[in-house]
Amino acid sequence: MTQATAIQLHDLTLGYDRHPAVHHLDGYFEVGSLTAIIGPNGAGKSTLLKALAGTLQPLSGSVAMPEQDMRVAYLPQSADIDRDFPISVEDLVGMGLWRKTGPFGTISKQDRLAIAQALDSVGLAGFEHRMVGTLSGGQMQRVLFARLMLQDAAIILIDEPFAAIDTKTVQDLMQLVQQWHSEGRTILAVLHDMGLVAKFFPDCLMIAREPVAWGKTSEVLTEAHLAKARAMIEAHDPHADYCERAA
Repeated sequence: MTQATAIQLHDLTLGYDRHPAVHHLDGYFEVGSLTAIIGPNGAGKSTLLKALAGTLQPLSGSVAMPEQDMRVAYLPQSADIDRDFPISVEDLVGMGLWRKTGPFGTISKQDRLAIAQALDSVGLAGFEHRMVGTLSGGQMQRVLFARLMLQDAAIILIDEPFAAIDTKTVQDLMQLVQQWHSEGRTILAVLHDMGLVAKFFPDCLMIAREPVAWGKTSEVLTEAHLAKARAMIEAHDPHADYCERAA
């Protein structure tokens, strides 16, 4: 490895209630890499991101981050976010400062300025006092990206960040992703839009509950690999309760 490693996977197997969802991932993500994680529905993409974020413990194997002080920011799918909770845009974005303020800390005048600047960066200047329940899907995603900005993390994990939002928002948020990449941050994004993957993401991991291909996007994103991934998902037994390799 010529580059420093941000995340190392060793024989990683993930699942729920002992039912495996992702099997035997071995490999690493380099520091400063920009990687798309792709695969059919049910391939285990979101499950993998949860494990990398530390919210899901492996069934076996491990996730390691050689640089232990690396901050990780994680944006789950929009469906996992409760938009009915009564919270203002300012308070939601301000949650990105929790490492500084603590869970019950007060937001200072300087913090409010940082929040306003983050909102301006995502095109939502003046939205501080809006309630999140009043936002459109695209506006909500911009707010969540503003929160990511304030987390100032070395590793950024985003799960389907562009699902069901307008083209202009996708373009604006992709500019932020590219900016983070230029700053040397390590970014992993679960995506379904193969056009975006091919255009913007140099590296790609394709999974279908098992690794299909991992490397340069031009080599991973092929019809042969896509067909193999679909076949693997179609052949999967959803009632399997053990790992075939271990058995």
